Amino acid sequence: MKVEIWSDVVCPWCYIGKRRFEQALARFPHPVEVEWKSFELDPHAVAATATAGSYAERLAAKYGRTVPQAQQMLDDMTETAAAEGLDFHFDKAQAGSTFDAHRLLHLARERGVQDAVKERLVRAYFTEGVAVHDHEALVEVVAEAGLDAAEARAVLAGDRYAAEVRHDVAEAGELGISGVPFFVIDRRYGVSGAQSPDALLGALQQAWESQSPLTLVQGDGVACEGDACAV
Repeated sequence: MKVEIWSDVVCPWCYIGKRRFEQALARFPHPVEVEWKSFELDPHAVAATATAGSYAERLAAKYGRTVPQAQQMLDDMTETAAAEGLDFHFDKAQAGSTFDAHRLLHLARERGVQDAVKERLVRAYFTEGVAVHDHEALVEVVAEAGLDAAEARAVLAGDRYAAEVRHDVAEAGELGISGVPFFVIDRRYGVSGAQSPDALLGALQQAWESQSPLTLVQGDGVACEGDACAV
């Protein structure tokens, strides 16, 4: 079974959804391949440049709220994250383009460390206040998660994996994905949002149980079994 997860490294519900999905996986008795797909919450952000204003100010402007109202939203989100064992510090968050972070996640997939890099990036942003749009900061973070620093720096210096990121984003549109996290199971089932571990487990179980078994249309024919053949 394969689960593809569209998400962004600066999406708070994506981080919470990751934790809840991990809880569901821990209770699911079958092997699952997980692939993290690219999604940009702010595709117009300029690479390697921070977005101005505090998190609360940006949130207020986006949703037409006052800054105190936006801050209350962040406080509620921080409390929700804490219930999942996550330590959010929105006051430290430095918003900017995540395009290059997604490029490194594609590199990480090729190197077999995608989940570790994904985890390190979201923790860097939400807990440590790392500027994940900054190339040197990115290199340092992903190197801690198992990527070669020199290779990561070389990727950032060019346009490697840019097409793959754009393909993920375009594919999300084709699948009707407008918000993240979004879980796609075996390209047959979709789960939108940071659902509870029970809901995610239920989706995994439903997908597993609905896998079409082999249907025997004719039986009792002559066949070989192991090293033995009826002649």
